[in-house]
Amino acid sequence: FTTATNYLHARLPPKLSEPKVAIICGSGLGQLADVITDKVEFSYEDIPGFVSSTGLLGDKKTQTICMVGRFHFYEGYTIEQITFPIRVFKMLGVEVLIGNRDFKVGTVGIISDHVALPCLVGNNPLLGPNISAFGTRFPPMSDAYDYNLRVIAFEAANSLKFPKETLKEAIYTFYSGPSFETRAEARLFKSIGCDLIGMSTVPEVIVARHCGIRVLALSLVTCMVAIGKDKCADPAEQNLDDIKDPQVSHEEVLQIGKERSLDMQKLVGTIVDLIAST
Repeated sequence: FTTATNYLHARLPPKLSEPKVAIICGSGLGQLADVITDKVEFSYEDIPGFVSSTGLLGDKKTQTICMVGRFHFYEGYTIEQITFPIRVFKMLGVEVLIGNRDFKVGTVGIISDHVALPCLVGNNPLLGPNISAFGTRFPPMSDAYDYNLRVIAFEAANSLKFPKETLKEAIYTFYSGPSFETRAEARLFKSIGCDLIGMSTVPEVIVARHCGIRVLALSLVTCMVAIGKDKCADPAEQNLDDIKDPQVSHEEVLQIGKERSLDMQKLVGTIVDLIAST
């Protein structure tokens, strides 16, 4: 972490040497970096300890880091590689992390809590010796998503005159992917109170909270999961009224993300400005 931090500090002008906000640009935020001024761009592969993608530091009322593209568990990266940048952000001085992932399609979920399935079966990013310089051995996650930042998110949406039904608080389920969930899994998630399902965000959130970084996470709903029971093959139990659910496709996810990208960029940009003014 120290090597990566020193690498960045050595290449940053003084006015960008103390970033306060970090944004992980997932679905819908790829172009947010274009509106950041006085920016310095780095290729992840050039930063010691990072894996490939692109990152930059710049100014948008407050010094801000944007990770353009994120790392996923299903790509074969280890949980340590996925969360490595978060600890570097902490060492650079970041105080707030904004993570975005992709109830009705097009709704933006303000994440208030999560269920981390991989963590429940031994894939927690904090496994192994604790790095006490960052945080305690057993950090609480009961307040992982900062209340005041969630309030700011709603204030930002109101200032942009977003319809109320397009922004809701939600509980997020993290699973590894890359296969989409089965119908039975979707019904399980719903039964325990989960609203959204995705393949990212939570590992970074856990490490950020361990480091003492405040977190705001947004999730753009890009498709509806198939939740009804599939057609029964047993003639004795066939039900002609089976629910016809749409099949989830990656193409659908990308298209919805593209359609809502401008709204997401405006929302996150306004949130950063409001954070800077508080």
